[in-house]
Amino acid sequence: MSPPIDPAIALRMEPLRLALQGAADRMQAAMMRAAVSSIAREGGDCAAALFLPDGRLLAQARSLPLLLGSLIPAVAGVLARFPGTTMAPGDVYLLNDPWSGGTHLPDIALVHPVFDDGALIAIAATSLHHQDVGGMAPGSIPPDATEIHQEGLRLPPLRWRDAAGVLPDIDAILAANTRTPANLRGDLDAQWTALAQGARELRQIARHTGERFPAVCEALLAQSADMTRAALAAVPDGEWHWHDALDGAGDDAAPVAIAVRLHKQGGAVTVDFAGSAPQVRGPLNASAAAMLSAALFFMRTLAPQAPNNAGCLVPLTLRLPPGSVVNPDWPAAVNARTATVKLACNAILGAWAQATGTQGEGVAPHAGVATVLALSGTRTDGRRWMFTEIVASGAGASASAPGRAGVSTDVGNARNTPVEVIEAEAPIRVLQYAIRRGSGGAGAQAGGDGVRREYLLLDGEGWIAYRGERHRSQARGAQGGGPGASAVARLLLADGRVQPLAARSRVRWQAGDRLLIETAGGGGWGAADVAARVPSSPSSSSSTSFHPDPRPECP
Repeated sequence: MSPPIDPAIALRMEPLRLALQGAADRMQAAMMRAAVSSIAREGGDCAAALFLPDGRLLAQARSLPLLLGSLIPAVAGVLARFPGTTMAPGDVYLLNDPWSGGTHLPDIALVHPVFDDGALIAIAATSLHHQDVGGMAPGSIPPDATEIHQEGLRLPPLRWRDAAGVLPDIDAILAANTRTPANLRGDLDAQWTALAQGARELRQIARHTGERFPAVCEALLAQSADMTRAALAAVPDGEWHWHDALDGAGDDAAPVAIAVRLHKQGGAVTVDFAGSAPQVRGPLNASAAAMLSAALFFMRTLAPQAPNNAGCLVPLTLRLPPGSVVNPDWPAAVNARTATVKLACNAILGAWAQATGTQGEGVAPHAGVATVLALSGTRTDGRRWMFTEIVASGAGASASAPGRAGVSTDVGNARNTPVEVIEAEAPIRVLQYAIRRGSGGAGAQAGGDGVRREYLLLDGEGWIAYRGERHRSQARGAQGGGPGASAVARLLLADGRVQPLAARSRVRWQAGDRLLIETAGGGGWGAADVAARVPSSPSSSSSTSFHPDPRPECP
């Protein structure tokens, strides 16, 4: 445990914690208000956080854990190339390289040093999923990629902006390597808006706190570490294992193993992914930076009332085998890393439920799916369009409550894109937006149901880049509960033919074709009535539609 805190410092801890949390949340809100792309503006696929000058997380917005966790290695990657002593007021650095602290190429992180009276007092950072950064497919998430070079423009840590503004040469390179330069510039500006706001607030907070600002920050990190250690110490020591598998990638249909071992002793825990599959040819590989998101999410669940900073990571040892699907070597394809990180997080939570299940605190596995769509095309008049959407699935049940239906879980916290926005941006009509009734696992507490979404292309032709998961597996139940239903996706062609889609597919579609997606359900909890509630098969699942016109004619 940390040494006793000076009373003068303790008096300032709670006001500073609230001020930092508020600043991070307002950064997030400012970025979403200013964003151009609907995936950030409506879906919230972006994140903001504040750091100490040495790169330790000080506070993070209550937003998307998948991106929040990866901001830690992104800031570390920038500091490794641009030490604080070389930074100047007005500097902003960017990166997306998975081997320099990034995750996948559409997620560009911006890092801004915050100075006050010439001294570096903190760092503000944001990450945002950009609409397109080049590569072999519109949207830069090609499900058939086999190496990073097919996925888009790869950016090591670079200075993007200085006191005079955006560096013209960097701007020219970025604009030349995207299909949507206006969106890219607009969303980068939205990130800068958030950074500038965060920097202003940080300077005000530091001045208000006075000369004790560094010491109070250190005390907040120590408090988070102590509360996390105490939560760990309250659970009996032991070792627990969990195994899961991703649907096959690339040319190989074999399942891709995800294995985790949790070893808890006293106030410390080791999360070891030894036994996970070697890196694969397809884009399922998750960089070490991406995997930190799963570990950070787990550690934050242990003491949720603790200050929201890097202190929770102090009791953690994270082991990621090199050359594996959870820590691949260059030049692995990584754009579908969301599925891997989500199943890895599910695996951690599944193993931890074994430790806490006797106390009624565990949760059955979530579906482990955040289906990502990049839809694009050309209208008959030649106008091009593109958008990216995230479709949720079902949450796992617990001893005290059923799982939620149609919700982002664990490292996901993205919002659905409203039907009105989709239909305004693209020649698409959303025929169904519904809960996939009966897809959650059976049990004393039922797992959450997945989502049913159906899109009709009204005009022209285009491409579907579909990244799903759980087509060949199911979210397991806990304490005798049943598994959730698997996911399914189909292209319903205008001529009546049905084209099933694999978990990762890239296909063409034309006006009159319909894309139908049914996401997986979460696991059930407890053995009661399991046999009476078997999850529906993908072909017979029922739903309740929220669209007033479920099957209009194609004009």
